[in-house]
Amino acid sequence: MTRARRWLVGFGLVLGLVAALWVATMRLVPSDDELARRAALQLEAWLGVKVNVGALHWRLLPAPTLVLENVATVQPQPIVIRQLTAHPDLLALWQRRVKIDRVELQGAIVPQLSLGWALAEPQQGHEPGELSAGDIPLARLAFRDVTWISRHGIPVIYDGEVDFDPGWRPRQALLRRPGFTPVTDLALTREGQDDRWAIRINVGGGTAHGTVELQTRPNGRLHLDGSLQPKGIEVESALAAFNRRSVVAGKASGNTVLSAHGDNVAELARSLHSKTLFTMGASKLLRLDLDKAIHSAGQEFAGQTALDSITGQLDTQNTPQGMVVDFTGIKAASGVLTVSGKARVANRQVQAEFSVDLLDGLVGVPLQVNGPLENVKVSVPSGALAGAAVGTAILPGVGTAIGARIGATLGKILSPAPAAKPAPPGGTASPRKQP
Repeated sequence: MTRARRWLVGFGLVLGLVAALWVATMRLVPSDDELARRAALQLEAWLGVKVNVGALHWRLLPAPTLVLENVATVQPQPIVIRQLTAHPDLLALWQRRVKIDRVELQGAIVPQLSLGWALAEPQQGHEPGELSAGDIPLARLAFRDVTWISRHGIPVIYDGEVDFDPGWRPRQALLRRPGFTPVTDLALTREGQDDRWAIRINVGGGTAHGTVELQTRPNGRLHLDGSLQPKGIEVESALAAFNRRSVVAGKASGNTVLSAHGDNVAELARSLHSKTLFTMGASKLLRLDLDKAIHSAGQEFAGQTALDSITGQLDTQNTPQGMVVDFTGIKAASGVLTVSGKARVANRQVQAEFSVDLLDGLVGVPLQVNGPLENVKVSVPSGALAGAAVGTAILPGVGTAIGARIGATLGKILSPAPAAKPAPPGGTASPRKQP
């Protein structure tokens, strides 16, 4: 056999092998329409709602790639994915194992109220012959232009990347607010093979670095503990990074403790609790002039209040109805006043009670702030100013703590009592005193 003929035979064998591989792969990988149908059914099984898949494309060269476009759930507030590109491991797929080298998500809208499936138990009992998942089904996830919409309709756009270890443990992760100044991001780095991660947060021109640890209890439940050290965070800027308005401007520092528990990651997120002991130096109370509010008995309060310092405790608790925020042990002071009190914010409603001492002699004036965050009402109970003045007169120079208590008590006494409600029909009326 001549050399040219041997080359032709070898080239033919190579072409034959490539053709055989192509035919086998074509049989292994379904058509676009079949893949789109399977994807829609699988997503529907996961989410518990009908899913529409606009288009699905796959290609083998230059690398195996699967592209989903215009995916949307059928809901009042649909979850929308503009484009999702997956790069599967073809050898693993040949062995009927799911192993995806990376997934790239470009453009999505995720309303929080549409995530009712997040706590659902995973589907079991799939049909025989289905692909099985490997130790690391997904090695890397990257997402861009993903809009998270809170339960109250506040949109926030995120970018990020996650690299996974076995068991869906993130080896490292980055979440950031694109285009916002100052830099706002969170970086997570796993420490060895332990379920412990270092956290580095940049927000509001300051930092909040720390660690978080995940433990699996004997009953199988997960428990998360962590701690952060907020330092030099400008509160107004930090909240603006997430499209929220702050009631105070100034830099905060302190210590934060995190805890959560649940049967899965979704339950951990739903139960997350944080406790922060914070201090602030020179700061400003926005949209509330305390002096004006008190002297007008709550009729006028627009303005600002300069403060020399603020201290207190901030607790946040995730619940199925949203986050509840509690401020306790609040103490603020400036050259003209001191303030102490507490506040709660839940479902975008605020309930707050403060005791304010003014330099001009009004001590222990009770101030109440209530209503929706967009339109709060400020009130000073009737008679409170007279009560506070009497409290000051009784204990001149003794100190604001005792004076505040007496002032607030006398304010209640001097306030007119609400009219007695008539007895309900069929009820027993209070006996009258005999003359």
